[in-house]
Amino acid sequence: MAFIEFEHVSKIYKTGEVEVRAVDDVSFKIDKGKFVVVLGASGAGKTTILNLLGGMDSLTSGKIIVDGRDVSKANDRQLCEYRRYDIGFIFQFYNLVQNLTAYENVELARQICKDPLDAKEVLAMVGLKERADNFPSQLSGGEQQRVAIARAVAKNPKLLLCDEPTGALDYVTGKQILKVLQDMSKIHHITVIMITHNSALANIGDTIIRVRSGKIESISENARPMNAEDIEY
Repeated sequence: MAFIEFEHVSKIYKTGEVEVRAVDDVSFKIDKGKFVVVLGASGAGKTTILNLLGGMDSLTSGKIIVDGRDVSKANDRQLCEYRRYDIGFIFQFYNLVQNLTAYENVELARQICKDPLDAKEVLAMVGLKERADNFPSQLSGGEQQRVAIARAVAKNPKLLLCDEPTGALDYVTGKQILKVLQDMSKIHHITVIMITHNSALANIGDTIIRVRSGKIESISENARPMNAEDIEY
C-alpha cells in the first residue's frame, strides 16, 4: 500500500444555486519519503488538495488514506489529533510568535507532540544553530522561514505540507529554503508535499502532480531530480 492514497476525491463548495468543484474526482498515490511537487495555476485546486490532505477541510466524496489510516472518515477529535501529531505545516508567511526566540518558537511546537525532536538539533538541521536566541525581528525572511520549517519538523511529523513556501522570498533565499525541504526528504526521509504555481520548481521533485481546473492533468516520476541549489527560476 502507498503511504498516501487519494481515491476519487471531490470537494464541492456551494454558494446558493452555484456549485464550485474545487477538486473533481482526483486520484493519486504517493510513496513514503518522496518529495512531491503539486503544480498548477491559481485556482487550479492545489491548495484544496493540500487542505484535504492536512485534515483542514472535509471532502465531499471519495477516500483519503494516510499511512493506512482513513482520514476521510475521521471525526473532529481524530482530525485534531491527526493535525497535531502527524502533519507539519509550512506556509508562505511564517506565522512566528514575535515575542519568542527562534528556539522558543520551535519549543512551543514540541509541547503538543508525542515524540518530538530536540529543538536545538532541528534548528541545526536548518542551519540556524547560531541564531537560536534571536527573535523573528532580528532574522531575515529566509531565516524566519527556516524557523517555521524547524517548528514543523520538530513535531516529528509523518508528512510535511508546504503551501508556496518560497512565495514571499527572493530568488537566492528561496533556493536555500528549497534545499532545506529537499534535504528533509532525501536525508531525513520525511514525505514532503509542496504546492506551487512555478513550473520551474517541478524539476526538484521526485513526483510531479499537475493540476488544472480541479482535475489531475498529469502525474510523472522524476528519475533524476535536480538539486535545489542548481535550479534556475
